[in-house]
Amino acid sequence: MSLALAAAMFLSLVPPVATAAAEPVCVTSCDGLDPSRAQRETFPVPERRINGRRLVLHVSDPDGMAWASIDDGDTGDRVWLDRSWDGGQSWDGLLGLASIPATWTGTRTLMFNRADPVRHRRGLLRACGDAGGVACTDWLYPVVCAEHCDGRAPELAVEPVIPVPGSGIRGRTVALHTDRNGLAFAAITAGRAGDEVWLDRSWDEGRGWPDGSSLGRKAIPAGQTATRSTMINASDPSARLFGGAVRACGRAVEGQEGTCTAWARPPRGRVDAAADALLWWYDPAGAWWPHSWWNSAVSTHAMIDSGLHPGLADRVFETNKGTFPAGQRGSDPIEGNFISRSIDDSAWWGLAWLAAHRRTGERKYLDSALGIAQYVHGFWDTGTCGGGVWWDRERTYKNAVTTGLYLRLAAELHRGLPGDTLWLARARTGWDWFERSGMINPDGLVNDGLSNCRNNNQTVWSYNQGLAIGVPTLLWRITGESRYLAAATRLATAATTRPELTRDGLLTESCDQPGRTCDDNQRQFKGIFLRYFAEYTQAATTGRDYLTRQANAIWTRGRDPLNRLSQRWAGDAEERNWRSHASAFAALVAAGGVTSPGT
Repeated sequence: MSLALAAAMFLSLVPPVATAAAEPVCVTSCDGLDPSRAQRETFPVPERRINGRRLVLHVSDPDGMAWASIDDGDTGDRVWLDRSWDGGQSWDGLLGLASIPATWTGTRTLMFNRADPVRHRRGLLRACGDAGGVACTDWLYPVVCAEHCDGRAPELAVEPVIPVPGSGIRGRTVALHTDRNGLAFAAITAGRAGDEVWLDRSWDEGRGWPDGSSLGRKAIPAGQTATRSTMINASDPSARLFGGAVRACGRAVEGQEGTCTAWARPPRGRVDAAADALLWWYDPAGAWWPHSWWNSAVSTHAMIDSGLHPGLADRVFETNKGTFPAGQRGSDPIEGNFISRSIDDSAWWGLAWLAAHRRTGERKYLDSALGIAQYVHGFWDTGTCGGGVWWDRERTYKNAVTTGLYLRLAAELHRGLPGDTLWLARARTGWDWFERSGMINPDGLVNDGLSNCRNNNQTVWSYNQGLAIGVPTLLWRITGESRYLAAATRLATAATTRPELTRDGLLTESCDQPGRTCDDNQRQFKGIFLRYFAEYTQAATTGRDYLTRQANAIWTRGRDPLNRLSQRWAGDAEERNWRSHASAFAALVAAGGVTSPGT
């Protein structure tokens, strides 16, 4: 008997328990979408007959939604959906309830989401009808399938590892094993016949596991001392549920108590595992990482560079290209095409869309980046300090990040616009100004900005240094002029040797120091530095060892069992934050050999 059939049979035996009215779920669309807008229609479960009526569950996997229909019926026959969040033990009933109108022979419900990634819940849907008796179809997708489906034999595990310590009970050891395909199995050793082992699966980092308890359960056969569960997935990509957690549990035959390991996520490859963990924080309904606007731009950029989840960028673009009042995406209103009064915030989005254009070739991304760059160029001002870009519309401050972003946009636009001379000239003029502006101090480090047209000696932040390395590196690619690569080398050497940015061989923000805490902006700086430093290493054919050292530290010292990455790459016990995780993710992507726009 297949695992899917067994699960379906089990769920059909569960006594019906209807719960209160459902809270609407929003993913790419909200519950209640008209079926005429479905991107696809499939019928993955058998239809049912109710006194001659046809009851059908319709599914659109691209939408992650389903709807129900009843046909060959009479006036007043009813149809609806049930949705369960606990594997079919209870459910929200009568979703989309519809009755066949007079003179009709059939009707259908509206569409409902089959998962809730915002609240980290995996749901099951089924179609139900009432026509002189109530009947329901099988539940939709009771078994999780990714590269492989739940139930895979443990001997097929690919490069299995033990991500967390085992747990003991009455002399037995229960261990969790995960593999590179994102699967997990549990094992019990030093036991006796009748001992049991199984897996729990949680979608909310171990806070609860209503639909994932006692999975793959196995008992030690007579005459043996060990056994293993079958394997289960820790992610469900079709449901947009990434970053699930698993743990191994076991029970000794002579007692009723059990034991479980800690929760973990399969490590898989470094970039893949970090991407899954980052997507756990992602809101697919709003298509961003709440509640940070420019941080979402940088995270989107990193995901684009990784080549993973290629549909994410388009979803972010189409969902967020419009207008938003103050408070929805940031403290300022978003005025369309990702533009706001914060000039640097707008520019980060421009760089993300240039990355999307390089990867997809779609003109809409280039056009968006061009519009953003033209907006930013409006704040290049030679009337104060001879040049530089104002940080905000009020023209209160000229700083390194906004000017660096402008120069990067200009240089990348030149590469994307056939026959361009305008943006290249702007990039060259801007870099010449930046070099003599005073923001680069005598040690080759970039301070934060200017006061009275002089270096204000404020903090050396890694992302300012990274942008300053990336601009001349790209200009060297474009022009072949050695002065640009020489400038990049000076800045890169300072970054990797001066204690302001590197300590004990690791990139270290000033706020990484003991007793200090990085704010939500500062948490994301270091990954930006590594993106542009990686481009420099490709151009200068040096510095690769520094990149590798950062990646190894992130993975071996700055990662917890749920693959969440720390702000301090040297390792500590701080609470993980999606912004620091996104920064480390970008660093792993860079160290893995991301292709620069100049190659």
